[in-house]
Amino acid sequence: MSNRTVSVLRTRDDRLIPVAGVYEIDGAHTSVEFVGRHLMITKVRGRFSDVRGQITIAEEPEHSHVEVEIGVASLSTGNDDRDAHLKSGDFFDVEHYPTITFASTGVKPLRGNTFELAGDLTVHGTTRLVTLQVDFDGGGASPMGDERIGFSAATEVNREDFGLTWNVALETGGLLVGKTARIELAVQAIAAAKAAVA
Repeated sequence: MSNRTVSVLRTRDDRLIPVAGVYEIDGAHTSVEFVGRHLMITKVRGRFSDVRGQITIAEEPEHSHVEVEIGVASLSTGNDDRDAHLKSGDFFDVEHYPTITFASTGVKPLRGNTFELAGDLTVHGTTRLVTLQVDFDGGGASPMGDERIGFSAATEVNREDFGLTWNVALETGGLLVGKTARIELAVQAIAAAKAAVA
């Protein structure tokens, strides 16, 4: 195996982690999805395709930092009417709040290649602290001639915490749209500059 293949990886405390440096999120190979309940019985999955940001890996992994910006207009659930409703003033209100942002505030190692990532999530003009469970999925050289790292992450949020309160009561009891949404991410990032980061 050539050094080039593993040059974005290092071992620290018996963990395989990325080398210190800046990694640009590759939106074309990154998915940000949410899953919410509809009619209390089915799950609806939505996806944002406009994702950009930067992952800064520090020499000390706990000092690493993540910043992400998501274009809300890129939301798709596979149903045009539902997408239009979600982008309207009833929900995300794309016209007034075109982006969702996340800025990390802390990283804590858990077991194996799993970390806890805390940060400020801003949706619909409201910022709340959220905690994601993040798995480092590996890294290496790509056929495109660059070097990449991958992460997967998940968390659950209450949409009402962000002012997304629209709902309809069902005759059978319960609500049309569930309050809790699960957020799932699969992130691929390209090494922009491998240099020691404090």
